[in-house]
Amino acid sequence: MLHGFVSVSCRLRPSRFHTLHNRRLRHTLIPKEDQPPFQSRETSFLFHMTITMGKRPNVAVIGAGLSGLRCADILIQNGARVTLFEARDRVGGRVRMRNVYSQSQRFTNFQQVHQQKIHEHLIDMGPNWIHGTGKNPIVAISEATGTVLEDFEGNQALISTEGKAIDDALAARVSAVLWTTIEKAFEYSNTHKDIIPPERSLLDFFREEVEKTDLSAAEKELCIESCRLWGAYVGDPIERQSLKFFCLEECIDGNNFFVASTYKKILKYVSQNALQRADIRFNLPIVKIDSESRKATGSPSKVNLTTASGETFQFDEVVVTCPLGWLKRNKQAFTPDLPPRLNQAIDSISYGRLEKVYVTFPRAYWHAGPQDPKTADILKTNLEYNSFENPTFAQFLNPEYTEKPNGILWNQECISLAALPTSCAHPTLLFYTFGPCSTYIVSKLKGLDPSSKDYFNFLNNFLHPFYSRLYGYSDSSPDCKPIAFAATQWQNDPYAGNGSYCNFQVGLTQGDRDIEVLRAGMGADRGVWFAGEHTAPFVALGTTTGAYWSGERAAGQICNLYGLGRLGIGLERDDSLPSATPKGLL
Repeated sequence: MLHGFVSVSCRLRPSRFHTLHNRRLRHTLIPKEDQPPFQSRETSFLFHMTITMGKRPNVAVIGAGLSGLRCADILIQNGARVTLFEARDRVGGRVRMRNVYSQSQRFTNFQQVHQQKIHEHLIDMGPNWIHGTGKNPIVAISEATGTVLEDFEGNQALISTEGKAIDDALAARVSAVLWTTIEKAFEYSNTHKDIIPPERSLLDFFREEVEKTDLSAAEKELCIESCRLWGAYVGDPIERQSLKFFCLEECIDGNNFFVASTYKKILKYVSQNALQRADIRFNLPIVKIDSESRKATGSPSKVNLTTASGETFQFDEVVVTCPLGWLKRNKQAFTPDLPPRLNQAIDSISYGRLEKVYVTFPRAYWHAGPQDPKTADILKTNLEYNSFENPTFAQFLNPEYTEKPNGILWNQECISLAALPTSCAHPTLLFYTFGPCSTYIVSKLKGLDPSSKDYFNFLNNFLHPFYSRLYGYSDSSPDCKPIAFAATQWQNDPYAGNGSYCNFQVGLTQGDRDIEVLRAGMGADRGVWFAGEHTAPFVALGTTTGAYWSGERAAGQICNLYGLGRLGIGLERDDSLPSATPKGLL
C-alpha cells in the first residue's frame, strides 16, 4: 500500500485515512486447527540447526530495496557474511527520488537532465507515505533523521462528472458516507471473512450500504462514484477489491504521514550499514536460484546463484526480496521447481498498478489568496465552496468532459504539494492513477524520452481537463501553464515486478494463508527465504514499514538457525491488526 508506494507502500500507497479509518478494528486470527501444516519445515529447521549451530553463515540477499537493506543490516550486526545482489545501479528498489525539470531546462543527454533542478526540490517516484504511527520503525527513523512529515488533513475539492465543483455541504455528506462505509466494510470483513463469497467485491458492499441511506438518487450516485477513489490506495479498481480479504488492507493504528521532504534521508539511514559492510554487487540481475532439499540429501547443501552475465556464486542461505510481480514472472528461475503450495500463493495474491504523475506550475493558482474575488459561478449561489477554493486534495469523478479510451474509467485524484510545510512546499499537483487507466498511460509513455516534447505534450493533454477545473484556472494566465511533468512507469520496470505492490482481489480464497506460505518460503530445507512487502505482517502489507519488518524477520530466522545473536531485532510481530496485542512470535 510501497504510495503509499515502498512502493514500495509508498502504503509502497497514498493514504489519508480519516480518523475513523484509523480506529482499531477487531481481527479474527486463524484458528490453530486451520493453520498450514509446517511440521515438515520445522523438522528440516531442527535438522539443519544441529549442523549449522555456531557457524558463521555466508548469506546472499537478492534485492537492495528497504527489505533487502534491513535484512543485510541485521545479518551483518550478528556476524554473518553478506553479499547483496542488486539488478539496478542503486539501492532503494521502489524507493526512488528524482528532480523535476522545467521544459526549458530539459536536455537530450539524460545525465545532463539529472544535473538540473527546479525549485530546488526532489520528488518521490515510489512511496510518499508512512502508514500508521503506532510503533512504526519508519516513523522513528524519520524523527532520527530530521525527515519532514505532514499529517495531511485538509480540504477536499470534489469535482462532478460534468466538471463542476460540488458544494461543501454535499461533499461532506458524500465523504461521511464514504468513510463510514469503509469502516463498516473493515468490520464486516474481519468478522465474516470465512463466509464471505470470494467473488464479492468492496463495490458490492458499497452499493448495498448506500441503498440503506436516506440520500436522494443523485446523492447515492455521487457516493458510488466517490468510492472509486479506493483504487488510488490499492492500485486497482474497487470492483476488483476482495471484500473477503478487505481486512488485510488495514494499516497500523495512528495517523498516516506524507513524507514531505521525501524518503531520501530514510533510505540513507536504512542503507548505511549495508553500503559500508556488505559486499554489494550492482547491475547483477540473478536469473537462477538452484537449491536442494537438505532433508533429502542429509547434508547442509549450498545454494547456487547464476547472474544474467553467467557468473555463478555459492552461499549457505539466500534471501529473495524481489517484488511479488517479479516472482510471478520468474518462477522458472528456481531449480528445482517451487513447491506447489508456494507456487499457488505467488499466483493467488495480486499485484497492483498504482502510478503517479507530478505536474509543476509557476505558482499554485488553485489556492485562493485572502484578496482573491469569488468566481462568477460561486457568486450566483448561496452555497459554500471553501474546499474548492483552498484544496489539499481534489477528486475528479469519472469525467464526461474529456475524451478517454473506451471501457476505461477515468476517475482521478490529486494532492496539492503547495500545502506541504513551507520548507518543502512547491507549486505541484501529484496525481495518482491506477488500474486500466494507469496501464494505458504507461503504455503511451514507454520509449518516450522524458526530456522530449512528445512526453510533455502527452501528459499535458491527459491532465489538462482536470487541472483546468480547479479554482483560479485561467487559460490566459502564465501561472496556469505547466512547466514540468514527471511520471512513474513501474509497470514498465521488470525489476519492480511490472507494478506497484500486492493487493487482494476478488476470487481470492485463502489470502491470509497465502501470505503465510510466502513468508515461510523454502526456509531451512532449501536455504531459500523470502522477504518483501508481500510477506509483511498483515497490518503492514504493501507498505514501506512492512518491507522493513519483513527483511528484519527473514534475517532473524537465519540468525536463529545458526545460533547467532539478535542485535537490532525489534519486537517480533504476529498477524493481529491494531486491536490485538503482539504475542512476540516470529
